[in-house]
Amino acid sequence: MVPLLDIARVHAGIEADIEAALVQTFRSGRYILGPEVTAFEKEIAAWLGVPYAVGVSSGTDALVAALQALGVGPGDEVITTPFTFIATADAVLRLGGVPRFVDVDPQTLLLDPNLVAAAVTDRTRGIIPVHLFGQCVDMDALRAVAAHRDLWILEDVAQALGARWGDSAAGTLGTAGCYSFFPSKNLGALGDGGLVTTADPDLADRIRWIRAHGSRRKYHHDIPGGNYRLDALQAAVLRVKLPNLETWNAARAERAERYGRRLRDAGLVEDGRVRPLGLQPGSTHVYHQYVVRVRDRDGLQRTLQARGIGHAIYYPAPLHLQAFLGEHTGRPGDHPVAETACGEVLALPIFPGLTDDEQDEAVAALADHVSAVNT
Repeated sequence: MVPLLDIARVHAGIEADIEAALVQTFRSGRYILGPEVTAFEKEIAAWLGVPYAVGVSSGTDALVAALQALGVGPGDEVITTPFTFIATADAVLRLGGVPRFVDVDPQTLLLDPNLVAAAVTDRTRGIIPVHLFGQCVDMDALRAVAAHRDLWILEDVAQALGARWGDSAAGTLGTAGCYSFFPSKNLGALGDGGLVTTADPDLADRIRWIRAHGSRRKYHHDIPGGNYRLDALQAAVLRVKLPNLETWNAARAERAERYGRRLRDAGLVEDGRVRPLGLQPGSTHVYHQYVVRVRDRDGLQRTLQARGIGHAIYYPAPLHLQAFLGEHTGRPGDHPVAETACGEVLALPIFPGLTDDEQDEAVAALADHVSAVNT
């Protein structure tokens, strides 16, 4: 068996530190916000090089709170990608806004900045680029569009904590950045958690206000908000894990580079039978997922399942064709690059601690399947 992700291996060597942090927090009696959350906010802000970091209850709630703080309301349009997890668009809908999708780059499957300008209307308020699978959207091009049209940029960094655009960390290049600490992320909690970062003190203050039911004084509520507070237990775990993140991300990048070599050695890349996603120039990649494209994806999935090799499809259906959008649902052909990708993408196992033998098993299964299909 080759797991898609083995969290126990990621935690190897720090289990005792995690347990000690949990016990200390348990004994403190402070379980919601409090000193652990404040300390984590300061530490991760310093790590990212951003003035303000606000811990929240999940990556989804980070998006909702940030969008509310930015003033998104009924009828406001927000440009984003159809090739991502539902939370990106759903957060806009929850505030009465309208997700306005543009297609993705065919090599990277990241939001295509060249298509953004044409999608701007009088109702457009901002852009949510998703730094997908661990690398950044072309932020220079996107910021040029945003500046020209006076739009804010809210970076969705759920899959890319530690990635960089030039010298700047993902999530620090726009008006604000939103992160997820879901357990499978590169920096994962032991449950849900999220973060919003910004250089704007007023925006940071408003997000803190929103995360506590719009209250600055207990039982006095000035604006609508939500219960978006980060648990102290999760913050304590994240504080233990954060100093290891750079090493873990480097391990993921090394595993990804080895995948590329092994796929080329097996003759799977040159003829296009297996196509690793392209790298975005200007961005580092932290490989939250290692994704390839294959034409017989569903057949390959059956082969991997039969051989006990972990895999996942990110994503099987584009957002613009899904029912949750209601009246805003699009039509087939609206965003053809994303639609085609949804039938071809497959994520292979990648995590710190993945062994050479396990990678070779995955590549061998790919090679055997492709060979069988082409004979």
